Amino acid sequence: MDNILTASVFATCLRLATPYVFAAIGEMFGQRSGVLNLGVDGIMLMGAFVAHYVVLQTGNLLLGVAAALAVGLLLGLVMAFINVTLKAEQGISGIGMYLFGLGMSELLFQNLVGTPRSVSGFPALNIPILSDIQVLGLGQIFFRHNLLVYVAFALVPISAWVLNRTPLGLMIRAVGQNPQAADAMGINVSRVRYMTVSFGGMMAGLAGASLSIALLNVFQQNLTSGLGFIAIALVYFGRWRPYGVLLGALLFSFVNALQLQINAIGSNIPSEFAVMAPYVITIIALVFASKQTEKPTALTKPFERGQ
Repeated sequence: MDNILTASVFATCLRLATPYVFAAIGEMFGQRSGVLNLGVDGIMLMGAFVAHYVVLQTGNLLLGVAAALAVGLLLGLVMAFINVTLKAEQGISGIGMYLFGLGMSELLFQNLVGTPRSVSGFPALNIPILSDIQVLGLGQIFFRHNLLVYVAFALVPISAWVLNRTPLGLMIRAVGQNPQAADAMGINVSRVRYMTVSFGGMMAGLAGASLSIALLNVFQQNLTSGLGFIAIALVYFGRWRPYGVLLGALLFSFVNALQLQINAIGSNIPSEFAVMAPYVITIIALVFASKQTEKPTALTKPFERGQ
């Protein structure tokens, strides 16, 4: 057991949690306003490819992040138009976005890159003094990560503050709980939903970038392997609260980190069990989430003024 639960495993857990946190926090905002976006994984794939391709061409990591945010914003606006303006069935439109992202990212990759090529991703930022702490490996666990890891974890308290302490957060929660009452109070329901779904798209794009230019530093077909769907499940698992989402992200990433460690040390535990563990946990989380009554009342329900 000592060979499995090492400081490097916990450090890996934090790194692996980064795309989960970005994608799930963004999706949480959309769902809190009443819009479910099942296309998160497709947007992640597009963000991952665009970020990787821009870095391949320019060598500029921040430009790659900006490109991922831009494509995420664009696809988020498309989802908002389909779900909010056209009032389409949100589950079906989300699957359509996923399939679009999966196919388009592969098409662009084959035509513009061809074969997987690695890039020099974000380097680890060793925080002075703190990164040298040896007690329980705390320095290695918490203070030797790349920039996007710190940004992802900082996003959690910022999101909690926005949702619970600001007028914007109050509007988002009101629109997700009772859009008719919010409309009567003068809140523009469509505008709020456009804003949250677009933000969710940007975070999904950034989650993809965190994979292709910060964690794996490469792009290949279906790079996310369904990670975006797990991020959606994390929103339910976390009961639509930022810290709950973070807890779920850490749980899933810890399982993944254990899988990597088990494979590395050649444990007798079959690797197939470790590989399927995150997906089993996803199913269990959704089963428990289905029994909860705390979800936004208007989730997946199109808003019709006057009804």
